[in-house]
Amino acid sequence: MYIPPAFRVDDLADLHRTMREARSATLVTATKEGLIGTPMPVILEANEGAQGTLYAHVARANPQWNLEPSCEAMAIFTGPQAYISPSWYATKQETHKVVPTWNYVAIHAYGPVEFFDDSDRLLDVVTRLTDLHESPRADRWRVSDAPVDFIKAQLKGIVGLRIPITRLDGKRKMSQNRPAADRAGVIHALSNSERDEDRRVAHLVTGE
Repeated sequence: MYIPPAFRVDDLADLHRTMREARSATLVTATKEGLIGTPMPVILEANEGAQGTLYAHVARANPQWNLEPSCEAMAIFTGPQAYISPSWYATKQETHKVVPTWNYVAIHAYGPVEFFDDSDRLLDVVTRLTDLHESPRADRWRVSDAPVDFIKAQLKGIVGLRIPITRLDGKRKMSQNRPAADRAGVIHALSNSERDEDRRVAHLVTGE
């Protein structure tokens, strides 16, 4: 990923926090048949390995797990994003030398992918994913709420995966390259948008 210095994110804790907030990623592998990608919810184990390890699962019917990767896999995490209009810039009134752009957050995690179908490991991944997303709920659902035989049958329909992260590319493009007056215009416009995601981007442009 092309990352100008002003937009680069190197802090590992910051990268991990953004990955957790994204909650899902698109797994991309290069194979003899070409590129293939699958969106999936992901667990990040931050303390496993130098840069963390990802766990997830795909449908057994998904051909991606059967196609041998020719290199490292890539998991793409995305954060808040928004269109930025030149009309919001103070510079427009001064020189008109402005163009539209796009503000966004993206993290690419790379590493060798291991696919597995061991039932105990699959149950562990599914249980941890469920607990992660159910934990904020008052009426939490647990894997153990379902009949054991039913869960065993469901596990036969998926394949687990593990990616020990070997490198991370992090980018947060939030108008850092614009003058303060232009950033103020972006913050004002996005803060007053009807889109929740625009308002989230406004918050990130403030640098908070």
